[in-house]
Amino acid sequence: MAAAHVSMPGTTHTNMDFADYSLYSELSDDELMELAIERSIADAHNSASDTESSKTPTSPNRPAARWQAPPSHPPQPQPELTACPANPPREFDPIAKAILEGDVGSVKLLVKQPGCNLLKPNKDGWMPLHEAAYYGQDQCIKILLRAQPGMINQCTLNEQTALMIAVVMEHLACMECLLEKGADPDITNKDRETPLYKACEKENPTMVAMLLNYGASVNKSCIQGWTALHESVCRNNVEICEMLLKAGAKVSIPNMYGITPIFVAAQSGKVDALRMLLKNGADLNSEAADGATALYEACKNGHEGTVQFLLSQNADANKPGKTGLLPIHIAAQHGNDSKDLLTFGCTHKIVRATNIISMLIPATSKARVKRSGISPLHLAAERNRNDILELLIEAGFDVNATLSEGRSMMYEDRRSTALYFAVMNNNINATTMLLKAGANPNLDTFNPVLVALRQGCIQTVTLLVEHGANVNSYIPTHPTTFPASVMFCMKYLTLLKYLMDNGCDALSCFNCVYGSNPHPPIKTRCNPRYDSDEAVEKTCIQFCEVISSEHVSRWAGPIIDVLLDYVGHVKLCARLIEHLDSFHEWQCIKERAMPPRPLMQLCRLKIRKLLGTKRLKKIHKLPVAPRLIKFLNHQERKQDF
Repeated sequence: MAAAHVSMPGTTHTNMDFADYSLYSELSDDELMELAIERSIADAHNSASDTESSKTPTSPNRPAARWQAPPSHPPQPQPELTACPANPPREFDPIAKAILEGDVGSVKLLVKQPGCNLLKPNKDGWMPLHEAAYYGQDQCIKILLRAQPGMINQCTLNEQTALMIAVVMEHLACMECLLEKGADPDITNKDRETPLYKACEKENPTMVAMLLNYGASVNKSCIQGWTALHESVCRNNVEICEMLLKAGAKVSIPNMYGITPIFVAAQSGKVDALRMLLKNGADLNSEAADGATALYEACKNGHEGTVQFLLSQNADANKPGKTGLLPIHIAAQHGNDSKDLLTFGCTHKIVRATNIISMLIPATSKARVKRSGISPLHLAAERNRNDILELLIEAGFDVNATLSEGRSMMYEDRRSTALYFAVMNNNINATTMLLKAGANPNLDTFNPVLVALRQGCIQTVTLLVEHGANVNSYIPTHPTTFPASVMFCMKYLTLLKYLMDNGCDALSCFNCVYGSNPHPPIKTRCNPRYDSDEAVEKTCIQFCEVISSEHVSRWAGPIIDVLLDYVGHVKLCARLIEHLDSFHEWQCIKERAMPPRPLMQLCRLKIRKLLGTKRLKKIHKLPVAPRLIKFLNHQERKQDF
């Protein structure tokens, strides 16, 4: 028998001489063909490292997961391909292995096999065509489509076509092959993203041009409503944006939140894309679903260059969002969040925010600010933005502007002035700036001096009192028979004495309705926010009730001692006497309160009343004996508070 020679196309020579043939003479023709294919694949694998052919990989180095972003365009030389970790070829699937290795000859043989089903997907819904697109094997794609052209638009379980996979992997040759064979460029994935959208995401103008040349729909939206133009604008890729616009992209298509491409450009600070959109007819003052404009968003995100460009194009700085806030409000509020202070470039961000405010001030109407019910001063004071606060004060914004009733009701304490925000934050610099600019410290329902007293900040209290704060402030929602200012400084005797020196009403602390009679037990007062109206007692709180609380009673003696310096004839009620009797050391305080009071004390009170608090502060400028000044100011006896 003559020696047999079998040569498989596309492989190295596989010879079966007479000895080989005699060894396998009992095999059928199908078994011999299968053996030849196996040898062909093995020989191709062994020679892959020594030869350069059309098998050379063109796809980027694959990531750990199938849909991670590949390297930036253009791709760099990559190492030899290995199996995709997310979709490894099965050992018993020869065609998947041949595609992985780029063995075109074996693929040609395998597709002709009667048992080869190219439409049969694996567990992930991947067919051989998807594998070829993933690995960048354009020659294999041609072979597969010649054998089964109907599978060109079939999708995986994740709804990706072979064209979508080729775009994500940036395999241009595979894309061109698929498009030439009739692949539909508008079939979307599960997020309704088209291949064109993905090409814009990859910022690959060559892929974009190819898809547009094959009729890709340019205005198709993804599941979030974003178009390819949205995506390109977000990445500030002017080249691709211009290609899309020439292909008919609409500049005013909103996404599901009403955000148009111009809004995206302003939001992300992409001035080049913004300029290009305006040249193509974009509406400069278009609004998102929440009423925000491009200028509003640029201010919110601190994009100084974008704000400058928008204002130069006459963007409306007096157009509010649905919350009623203007761009200048949002710049004062978000120009430098607290988290920015932790970043490396915080100084640059602070300067940038003040620059934005400086640009917005001349473009903003103060009348429109007033109609909004809130001043940017409020927001700057709330965020401790002293630099912005100073700019706004210098620009003439009203330091006594109050919140509208609706905005004030958003706060439990019903605050209304910028000064209140500054005091609440214990921001002494901001408090000083506002007071020097003429801020009235008595406009809020809950007086700022009460906030400062509760915080125990003598410096803030002094600032407020020197600028006319009412030291006899009360709380309307919590009525007392004595000034609430006394209640907030019972633990700070230095503050208590300071208030008394500045005209606080000490006499009211001794006006008890029960007098020498037995006092009723102190009841726990109901909270009107949670209890019914019937359960809330509408009576005023007595001084003796407050001083009897657990946290204050140990200070009762020194507190009464300070107050006695500022009153004449008084009669201690039964509860105050009970407190003074509780400590032997406090007996001298009790004796001081017994009538008659010393004549010198009564004279001092009379003189202080005639002079008044303001003149008493200037008494050291008069030709009066220093000893008399000390006496009038209660400095004749040194007492450790």
